[in-house]
Amino acid sequence: MAKTQVLIFDPDAQWYCETLAQQCPGYAFLPAVTVDEALKVAADAEILCGLAPFIPVDMIQAMPKLKWVQALTTGVDHLLHMPELASDVVITNTRGMHGPQMSELAVLMMMSLARQFPAMIANQQASAWKQWPQPLLQDKTVCIVGLGVIAEALAVRCNAFDMRVTGVSDGRSEVDGFARIFKRNRIAEAAAEADFLVVIVPYGPETHHIVNADVLKAMKQSAYLINIARGGCVDQDAVVDALNSGEIAGAGLDVFNTEPLPETSPLWTVPNLIITPHIGGMSDCYAQQAQPIVAENLNAYAKGGAAALKNVIERPS
Repeated sequence: MAKTQVLIFDPDAQWYCETLAQQCPGYAFLPAVTVDEALKVAADAEILCGLAPFIPVDMIQAMPKLKWVQALTTGVDHLLHMPELASDVVITNTRGMHGPQMSELAVLMMMSLARQFPAMIANQQASAWKQWPQPLLQDKTVCIVGLGVIAEALAVRCNAFDMRVTGVSDGRSEVDGFARIFKRNRIAEAAAEADFLVVIVPYGPETHHIVNADVLKAMKQSAYLINIARGGCVDQDAVVDALNSGEIAGAGLDVFNTEPLPETSPLWTVPNLIITPHIGGMSDCYAQQAQPIVAENLNAYAKGGAAALKNVIERPS
């Protein structure tokens, strides 16, 4: 009996194929690092595994037998807006694996903003010896907007710094490690008492600009905004205004409305802003983090088909 073919499209495709073959013997794994390599072997593959934003339309069109896409990312917006992907193709993601890297970036931004670390680097480059009091995270309040797995990972780390952790969510009213949880319609109240407002909420119509000018106005002048969710969750124009006017002390943004961030964006020149190029989900052990999730789903698919898969994404009708 022929084995189900799985196309692995990733820079670490060979490693994935070798390790998955040991754990999921019912499949034939096809490694591809480039699109051209993938197109040569795509025709008979029933399963495609790859980083969702980098899966091109022509690869999908070259896979007439495709039944399931296992994204190696949490975000699958690119696939959901691809009309060439048949509506009966199941999409799953790797939700749950990004907690360590996302939460570490949030902590890095909190510490760098509060301690004015960019100014320290500038002083080093200018051979200037300047000192100022160094603020602590201890006893500060961090409010996390969106209470999923990443927020839980961040809360653990913030509590380790003896911070007070609050959250904003319509779905959960009590979570371990959180002192208080506000409903979304009370986000301004939550922001008003926070020293750091960290946005990790999934993006959708209900969370578009969940942090807007009114929320920024509610924040303390000494507070900082951090967005590691999606660009649309925060009103970027309002952030520019808030930073230029000194309405908030600073911000750290990893995600933007348009990526790469255009050279003409005013965000590049506003004061007290740290920009990172959408690296929140990245790590130096990404494949090792994703592989167990893929292996579990492959074994589930072998036993129970699509109905047995985890992290299935609901596709728009």
